[in-house]
Amino acid sequence: MSETFNEVRTRFAPSPTGFMHVGNLRTALYAYLLARSSRGKFVLRIEDTDRNRLVKDAVKVIYNTMKLAGLSHDEGPDVGGEYGPYVQSERKPLYKEYAEELVKKGAAYYCFCDKTEEAAEEEHASETVGYDGRCRKLAPAEVEANLAAGKPYVIRQKIDKEGSTTFHDLVFGDITIENKVLDDQILLKRDGMPTYNFANVVDDHLMKISHVVRGSEYLPSTPKYNLLYRAFGWPVPQYVHLPLIMGRNEDGTIAKLSKRHGSVSFENLLEDGYLPGAIINYISLLGWSPKNDRELFTLAELEEIFNVNGLNKSPAVFDYDKLRWMNGEYIKQMPLEDFTAQAERFAGVDGTPLQARWPEIARLLHQRVETFRDIPSMTGFLHRLPEYETALYNHKKSKSNPENALETLKELQPLLDAENDWSLDRLNALVSDYAASREVKLARVAWALRIAVAGLAVTPGGAPEIMNILGKEESMRRIAGAIALLGGN
Repeated sequence: MSETFNEVRTRFAPSPTGFMHVGNLRTALYAYLLARSSRGKFVLRIEDTDRNRLVKDAVKVIYNTMKLAGLSHDEGPDVGGEYGPYVQSERKPLYKEYAEELVKKGAAYYCFCDKTEEAAEEEHASETVGYDGRCRKLAPAEVEANLAAGKPYVIRQKIDKEGSTTFHDLVFGDITIENKVLDDQILLKRDGMPTYNFANVVDDHLMKISHVVRGSEYLPSTPKYNLLYRAFGWPVPQYVHLPLIMGRNEDGTIAKLSKRHGSVSFENLLEDGYLPGAIINYISLLGWSPKNDRELFTLAELEEIFNVNGLNKSPAVFDYDKLRWMNGEYIKQMPLEDFTAQAERFAGVDGTPLQARWPEIARLLHQRVETFRDIPSMTGFLHRLPEYETALYNHKKSKSNPENALETLKELQPLLDAENDWSLDRLNALVSDYAASREVKLARVAWALRIAVAGLAVTPGGAPEIMNILGKEESMRRIAGAIALLGGN
């Protein structure tokens, strides 16, 4: 820790421009874990200076995502703090003051070029990036005349194009960037709003941010941040640049994670039936490796063991199969009551005869599903018996075939029809007693019944569980249909 920072202070500074991408969520998570593992402070700041990209209710999405993910902040717009306000648009007067201070120091200048000139320069830039710096050559008298005339302007950073700039990153080590590739970026726009890059520096300093956690795509522009810090005479925070998150294409190649690879937002992953804890656990391992081989961690455990030394330089590939597996493990660990309550909205039983039987269905599914979205496909046969071929009655291990299945079903039909107690215990006993009385394997009887009442070889639960949920009338109807299909009558 540098002597200029008394404690670890990290921040997550999202723009309210839509959903929370998993890359943004990972940045928030690592910033949070760095603060918590160091007994420091975690700050939430809303960066809304780009007014054209604001999306209605996006701030609510940010708050909701942070809450569901369990990433509580110590300071922010909703909880306050010593260094507020924590919404950039509410800090607008500050940025003009600091931008003009840089002009006085000779580290920035007024640019009076109109927008079309700026756009043309950026479009045709070659060695220099973006704007060519023509207004940095204006004589002081001309600048004063333009200001006096009320000519619109932006304030640009004045960057020395000679030589190179080296900085240290806690993940990537020492990075050197040639100054000639750094453009005279805009710091203050015509409307008085700061640009993202400038507001970050000012706010990070005023909020005493000690560690800046962000994506590795910001590595090339970091020297511009450092030049601003040095121009002000401010301490430079430590940088933690995170590796990219990639997705796997259908042909096996990898590319930056996008919608074509699957859900890429926290909200969409929740809608796909993933649990917040599983998502956070999985994302924590996208670019960070714990010291042991464990893969399942609670957020509280991550807060204790996280260390930036475990961050990797190489891009991480988002593996949906791995996330599914991890989510399945989290579901298995849920109390049955919680699973029953949370999974019901995905089950498709509302308004159907099965709604009253949902608790029993949930009990069968609890240890079998990987995401809540798996439930409709696993329980569709309860709503409607699928069409199936008689060959499905063939099962080598249980020595079942269509012929002996027909015999079993015809003998069981009157026994079941006469049964008034349709409880699970009684159905299990009846099937077991029948198998014992005929001196045949219980598995053979169970297989015939399973195919008859489910029309599937793989189901959550066995035949008695399925019959118990379906009820006597529907079960007997399906058994009669199976006998007819097998040529019994």
